Amino acid sequence: MVLTWLRSRRRRKWLDQPFPAAWEQILSRNVAHYGNLNAQEKSQVRDFIKIFVEEKHWEGCGGLEMTDEIKVTISGQAGLMVLGLSHQYFRNILSILVYPSTIITPERPDAIFEVSGVVKRTRVPILGEAQLRGPVLLVWDAVKKNARHPHRGHDVVYHEFAHKLDMLDGSADGTPPLESREALARWAEICQRVFDRLQKQVTEGKKTFLDEYGATNEAEFFAVATEQFFNRPDVMFKHERELYELLRDFYQQDTLARLSTHH
Repeated sequence: MVLTWLRSRRRRKWLDQPFPAAWEQILSRNVAHYGNLNAQEKSQVRDFIKIFVEEKHWEGCGGLEMTDEIKVTISGQAGLMVLGLSHQYFRNILSILVYPSTIITPERPDAIFEVSGVVKRTRVPILGEAQLRGPVLLVWDAVKKNARHPHRGHDVVYHEFAHKLDMLDGSADGTPPLESREALARWAEICQRVFDRLQKQVTEGKKTFLDEYGATNEAEFFAVATEQFFNRPDVMFKHERELYELLRDFYQQDTLARLSTHH
């Protein structure tokens, strides 16, 4: 009770502060999607950033100096993801570790409580990683490139933060917390069908709309689909309309309509 009151008090204090002009410039320069938002949505993202920047532990790794540009760019994308959701500022993210460029994951011993459905990647180059009960790892040069050029389809922030939404119920299984049994049944039916088709196409060596990495498991499928939902909703609607509509209903955002308005 006391902790909740103190947190609310801190947040009100941060929200009362004006949004720095330098931060607004960072958003306009680095987060292409920010320019597609209406005035109310931009205000919501700015408020999210004020709190997210302050509440999370930010750490530059591999010689990277942590800057406001890095914090605001990442926070802006995270805030955009949850514009339509009732959220708690990604409560399962405490720390964000940012590296300058591609990193090689270290060898990790098997945990006593290994989570099923999560692929443990070791000694491979990665651009990001979301750990179930740990931090989010991101590579800054990929973050900046993805955020500035969303039409390319890839986005490491959307990908890893989608994993964290998925993990809110304690497991990484490609199904984030949903509001009803009906929603869960619809999610399972549509995602399983598209996932199975993607796996079949990848196995047969066919070209796929969704990145073939999404065929790894259900968790990666949701993360890859989220990237496309925010970055190329027009292409997703054309190739996988039901999947687009499913994610539109989950995120409570019509990214296709937003894209059409600004093109």
